[in-house]
Amino acid sequence: MKFTIASSLILVGAYSTLSTVSSFVLPISSNAAIKPTALQTQQRMPLTLQSSTTDIEVATTASETETATPVVIDGMPSHSPATSLENQIYNWRGYNIRYQVSGPEDADHTLLLIHGLFVNSDHWRKMLTGLHTHNDELNNDHESSSSTSVGGNKTYRVYALDLLGSGWSSKPLRDDPKAQLINGENGRFADCGSVCYREQEQNNKGKKRLQKRRSAPILENMPLGTASGGNRLATALELRHPLKSPYNFYTWAEQIADFTHDVIHNDDSSSGDSAKKVTLVANSIGTMSALQSILDEPNLFNGCFVINPNFRELHMAEVPFSQLTMPLVRQVQSLLREKGHGLFKTLATPETVTEILKEPYAVTEAIDEELVSVLLDPLLTEGADEVVFDTLSYSAGPLPEQQLSSAAFPKDCPVWVVYGKDDPWTPSKRVENLKNVCGRPGEGYGESPVERVVALEGVGHCPHDECPEKVNELVLEFLDRLD
Repeated sequence: MKFTIASSLILVGAYSTLSTVSSFVLPISSNAAIKPTALQTQQRMPLTLQSSTTDIEVATTASETETATPVVIDGMPSHSPATSLENQIYNWRGYNIRYQVSGPEDADHTLLLIHGLFVNSDHWRKMLTGLHTHNDELNNDHESSSSTSVGGNKTYRVYALDLLGSGWSSKPLRDDPKAQLINGENGRFADCGSVCYREQEQNNKGKKRLQKRRSAPILENMPLGTASGGNRLATALELRHPLKSPYNFYTWAEQIADFTHDVIHNDDSSSGDSAKKVTLVANSIGTMSALQSILDEPNLFNGCFVINPNFRELHMAEVPFSQLTMPLVRQVQSLLREKGHGLFKTLATPETVTEILKEPYAVTEAIDEELVSVLLDPLLTEGADEVVFDTLSYSAGPLPEQQLSSAAFPKDCPVWVVYGKDDPWTPSKRVENLKNVCGRPGEGYGESPVERVVALEGVGHCPHDECPEKVNELVLEFLDRLD
């Protein structure tokens, strides 16, 4: 979700000169920490944990196949207050990743939910529980095998994870050498000699997976859309994070692919060469991470269901007259990194967050104490503010139209897009035009991967939380189409 739980928090007043930043920020405290008694959670796929900035204690074992002593993360409850599902930990490249899962291991379909910016897996509370309810109803209905309704007699296993730097996952500092080693931009661009973490690990272990396709760090004349539904060519699309931060779409894309290999396929009783492909569901900023993961490892995924894609107003390819305006944007970004922490700490309260959530949510009844708590609590932990300010400076990276129009996007991976028409941040006409602007170049690539675009009346930026019944039904319809 492209949250601004700070749209009015940081940039009101002193920073009002850059109003576009207001749709990108969340209130974070640099020092405030949640103090409930730390509860232990189950650790999956234990690896040797390297140090990070979070308060975590880990015991590891000599074998990766053995069960490790549970991870302790300060403030994280054993079960999600929003879903009642167990908070589990996946140790990814030496950092801890929180995730939740519902549904049977032998389900007909497997989904992985990718959250938006500055939120976490609890934002999927109504999809995690909604599809779980579908499974329960199916088990209780012995005549369901004859059902012709959407979803029919299919079962669903649903995973949702906290991306690195989000929710209860680890939040290492940008310049931490260990964090730099796992940066997804390593080995990604043609003009650098950096080594991809995954490829180095594969060489060490004798394993082989698809290698990254190196590209130019700046793409020229890329087809993008406009807010009015038109088409344009971006003369320069910068892909590399200006601060060389690991908090970028390439890192998160690799996290998604590794999670699929290490956790989902490990759980799947049919794992191996016959492991079922996974369906990605992404909201807002999570769209770019999901699409990049498909581009990186198309053999893992069978489709992508996008909810309110984000077009990133602060990207240098999106800012009008970027040569003139980007220096101002950079100055404000630098000012926020240096001076914004105290203001975040002062204004990061449930009352303020509740009011600000009314901007993206058209269905304000969906904003309850549970939502505010599960979104805000992890953002009050150590290191979260650094991630926020770091990400605010990410005026680069891939964009949806560029990814979907790539000749490398698999022809057998359909994309559906659903959006709320009352979303103040996602231009309706630009979403509707995705099928046109994303026609892939080159012979033999056929139609755009975007098969269908669905508009939802009276709904804002988070349809999966504002009108979950409609969205869940569309997800089931999409899964039926994949059969």
